[in-house]
Amino acid sequence: METGIRDDDGNVVHELAAVAQAKVELARREEVAVRRGRHAGLSWAEIGTLLGVTRQTIHRKYRGVG
Repeated sequence: METGIRDDDGNVVHELAAVAQAKVELARREEVAVRRGRHAGLSWAEIGTLLGVTRQTIHRKYRGVG
C-alpha cells in the first residue's frame, strides 16, 4: 500500500494497514453474531451486555439486522 508516508522503521505503515483491515473484519463478525443472537432469541439487552455496550447502543447500530 503506497501512502506517501515515510516508514522509517519498516513496519509501521503495514501494521496500521493490518489494524484497519482487522477492524473491518471484526465489524463484519459482530454484525453476523448480532444477527445470529437475535435469531436465537437473545434480547438487545443481552447482546449489548455480551458486547460491553448498552441495549440502546446495540439496537441503534443493528436494528435493521434482526
